[in-house]
Amino acid sequence: MNKESFAERVYKITAQIPKGKVATYRDIAHLLNCRAYRAVGSALNKNPYAPRVPCHRVINSDGRLGGFASGLKKKIRILQHEGIIIINNKINLKKFGHQWS
Repeated sequence: MNKESFAERVYKITAQIPKGKVATYRDIAHLLNCRAYRAVGSALNKNPYAPRVPCHRVINSDGRLGGFASGLKKKIRILQHEGIIIINNKINLKKFGHQWS
């Protein structure tokens, strides 16, 4: 039996975030039944599947952008291109947050 790694599970969940929406590190950790928000961020920082696994769509739980391996300016550019509005380096999670089914 081949057990999926934590990072692979993070990538599988992140791949479900649609264009024009964002999720938080906390959302992903909760879907994995843990509180390892930083571990989620660490896995996404090493994402070998970008852009198919859209790690640029994962942000902090307070709406702040968080990090991005390719730099914050690039993360902002990609998100804005996808229709997400960023005001004062924050995203309105009520408007742009992905609702998990």
